[in-house]
Amino acid sequence: MAVIHGKKEEDRKRALFLDRSVALLCPSILSSDLAHLARSIEELGDALDVIHCDVMDGNYVPNLTFGAPVIRSLSRYFDKPIDVHLMCRRPEILVEDCARAGATTLVVHVEAAAHIQSLLTKIRELGCFAGVALNPATPLESFKWLLPDIDMVLLMTVNPGFGGQVFISQTRQKIVDCRRMIDESGYPIRLEIDGGISTDNVADLVRAGADMIVAGSGIFDTPSPKETAAEFQRLMRGAKAKL
Repeated sequence: MAVIHGKKEEDRKRALFLDRSVALLCPSILSSDLAHLARSIEELGDALDVIHCDVMDGNYVPNLTFGAPVIRSLSRYFDKPIDVHLMCRRPEILVEDCARAGATTLVVHVEAAAHIQSLLTKIRELGCFAGVALNPATPLESFKWLLPDIDMVLLMTVNPGFGGQVFISQTRQKIVDCRRMIDESGYPIRLEIDGGISTDNVADLVRAGADMIVAGSGIFDTPSPKETAAEFQRLMRGAKAKL
């Protein structure tokens, strides 16, 4: 999975994101073996579409994780798009460094950004796809007027900050409602979900409307992460094909 540097490679990553006929699996490296991060990702082989990075500041959420230096290393070593979820109190101070480090998508929380419309504009100007994240209790109305400014919505299906949580069942209806809202808007926006997703529920959640799936412990905390990721892809694409 060595990187082919240059515009052609970046165009390929963007094309994958823009092809909304495909549901994308985004393994979260936060749940991987961080002492052997590259090896953990390599072991998944082609059984992943996008590398998902949770950047936590120890303020907006209790945990402290990693930032631009790790994103830069991943972008140089792997040829996969990098999806960066900023669980941070002041995302505006991080977006430029993360974009220059090689992020393909940058996702900021509507609950955290003081001037989110201008921040989303800046993310796009930096050459990244712009996304908004919503916590489970945050209403969809919170991003209604931002639809022209976003390329992705990330619905948290657990409360942010910790891996290994149980899927919050009432967020399924939120996925359905969000998909309807996106489709009615006419904008080409992806719907990503994150939290408590496993091979037991992923097909149903794709049918509900999700087309990007973040899974951490549901992949890396299994006996064979590669086989589990491949099963995720099979279930997701089977469900997507029937829509």
